[in-house]
Amino acid sequence: MLRIGIDLGGTKIEGVLMDADSRILRRRRVATPADDYSGQVEAITALVRGLETGHTGAPLPVGVGHPGAVSPASGRIKNANSVCLNGRPLRQDLEAALGREIRMANDADCLAVSEQADGAAAGAASVFAVILGTGVGGGLVIQGRPLRGPNAIAGEWGHNPLPWPRADWGEIPGPQHWDGRRGAIEAWLSGPGLAGDHARVTGEHLIGEVIVARAEQGDAQCDASLTRYEDRLARSLASVINLVDPEVIVLGGGLSRIQRLYRNVPARWSDWVFSDRVDTRLLPALHGDSSGVRGAAWLWSQAPGR
Repeated sequence: MLRIGIDLGGTKIEGVLMDADSRILRRRRVATPADDYSGQVEAITALVRGLETGHTGAPLPVGVGHPGAVSPASGRIKNANSVCLNGRPLRQDLEAALGREIRMANDADCLAVSEQADGAAAGAASVFAVILGTGVGGGLVIQGRPLRGPNAIAGEWGHNPLPWPRADWGEIPGPQHWDGRRGAIEAWLSGPGLAGDHARVTGEHLIGEVIVARAEQGDAQCDASLTRYEDRLARSLASVINLVDPEVIVLGGGLSRIQRLYRNVPARWSDWVFSDRVDTRLLPALHGDSSGVRGAAWLWSQAPGR
């Protein structure tokens, strides 16, 4: 069965055409129209139409991974760090534009589904997938099924407070989150969170990629910023392990490409995990930036409502 996956991100929208063997036949990416809901609906519609070029017969099934969640109460998007989506009937608008049923899931759920199916966590009974990018998302898969919960917020660890905050690192009360609260995990561990911490400590305004590159070249201040980031990530993931105890934690998103995380974070999180030994594995997404979009297409391999 041919199917289309769409990954609606904060900076890009990616679409793929995938076959029954999970091979990517076509791939297209466009920049996300910032703060423009109608523009994002139009961009997704155009991506789907382009991926379908040359296809004859019934319209292809489409799965969409998106930030935030679809409210069970209203059917509209809630909790998205791309705030222009909040309160919008994204599913209904896409179905009207494309003339077919659309399946949707949180982008981190899509990452978890993809990586548990045939990625870094293949064969694991429990997987917590993390997106470290424009925002900080989380998705939980148990025995191959994404756990969403009655409020559609399972895995939303990024909106919890940073655990075990350190006053000497300025973590109390912490930076203001987009939802108005202070000290959220997302405000520290997102790409803007890393950049903001570095700027507050050093006065230098650098994006995450530059901080990482300079740290690799021996810049002491950038290395210190990454050390603080690793410590915060270790504490935050330790709280997830204490609550869920997953077999594998998979990292996706732009910051997941920082290779030192996979060495330094597990070395730190044992100080906070309530166990004599920590066997949880921390792994990069095998399918990289494309894992979320593959997971969106995988939504059509599941029974409705899962």
